Amino acid sequence: MDAEISLTVDGVPRRLTVDTRTTLLDLLRERLGNTSPKKGCDHGQCGACTVLLDGERALSCLALAVAHDGAEVTTADGLATEGELHPVQQAFLDRDAFQCGYCTPGQICSAVGLLREVDRGWPSHASADLTADPQLTAAEVAERMSGNLCRCAAYAHIVPAVQQAGGVQP
Repeated sequence: MDAEISLTVDGVPRRLTVDTRTTLLDLLRERLGNTSPKKGCDHGQCGACTVLLDGERALSCLALAVAHDGAEVTTADGLATEGELHPVQQAFLDRDAFQCGYCTPGQICSAVGLLREVDRGWPSHASADLTADPQLTAAEVAERMSGNLCRCAAYAHIVPAVQQAGGVQP
């Protein structure tokens, strides 16, 4: 069965007819040619497919496209504006926070979502005081990024990059 949906992807409005079983990841990659989100595990376990869905980080391999009719989707490709890298993208470059780069788009989208969560005061499992504003300690960042795996083990550079983007000097 097919359905017609509308999405805004990286600032561009799209109207498409899709099979109701199509994941957001497959729609982005196969129908729209956006190869920024990666298909790693296709089970929501690795985080390589992470995008920002209406501003919140989401695993696009687990999201059915039809369930997000009218949504705004931002991939790592859509974060740079007017030729300038997003602060998270710049921090990843500054801190050499990638090796093979396969997981990097998902890591970057997750980091952007993480920083928004911290700005809102949302605690995590690593937050010592659930009533205090969360701090971007290495433990806090590692906990919040734990859904994004890196086979190259670039975590020693990813955590400081996220801290830098959040205004903390690691």
